[in-house]
This record gives sequence, structure tokens and C-alpha cells, in this order.
Amino acid sequence: MAGPVPAIHHVQVAILSGGEESARRFYGDILGLREVEKPENLRARGGVWFDTGSLQLHLGVDPEFSPATKAHVAYEVADLAAVRERCRAAGHPVREDEPLPGYDRFYVADPFGNRVEVLQPHLGD
Repeated sequence: MAGPVPAIHHVQVAILSGGEESARRFYGDILGLREVEKPENLRARGGVWFDTGSLQLHLGVDPEFSPATKAHVAYEVADLAAVRERCRAAGHPVREDEPLPGYDRFYVADPFGNRVEVLQPHLGD
């Protein structure tokens, strides 16, 4: 029997064709993720990749795109208030939600309508 999976390498989220610049603005400029270069052999597929520090986020073009409005990735940030303000300033409405023990959080839709959770551990907890 195989042992447990040692780590998650990446998560893929679907985006619309031609949405790379919108993705860069949201995931790079607003959330602060660092873009990583896609391998040469995969560039023709479109999309854009980011590094979160612990795993990669791959935004892949889906010709039959439908936004993920329930399933989501949660991004832990160091300054929730600053990210909240950047979202609002860029026209991405923020939705507050029930507290998660040990965290402050909110939800926002990316430019494609995908649900995104942004959270920060409570300071001093």
C-alpha cells in the first residue's frame, strides 16, 4: 500500500480564453502572488501560473468555462485589510462571512466569477 501524498504541488483554476491580463491584475497585483513562467511546451494552451510560496496556482484556459461559485481556494495573507481595500478599489465587491476559528476572512470573485477566500490568522492567537 502506498504512503500518504507528501504535498500538493499545484491547484488549477479555470479561466476564460484571453483572460491572462485580468488574471495577472487580480492574482498578481491585488493578491500579491508572484507569476512563474510556464514551460515552453505548455504556453500555447494559454493561462498563467503563480507561486504562493508553498504551492503553485495554475490558471488554465477552459473552452467550456463555467465559474466555480462554491469550490474555491483560500489564500492566507499577512494584511487582510490591505487586500480587502485593493479588491474594493479595483471594483471587486467583498463579501464578509461567518468567522472561521482563528481567522478573519472575506470572499471575493476573481475577474471570471470564481469564488476566492482571503484570510488572515487573528493576531495574538
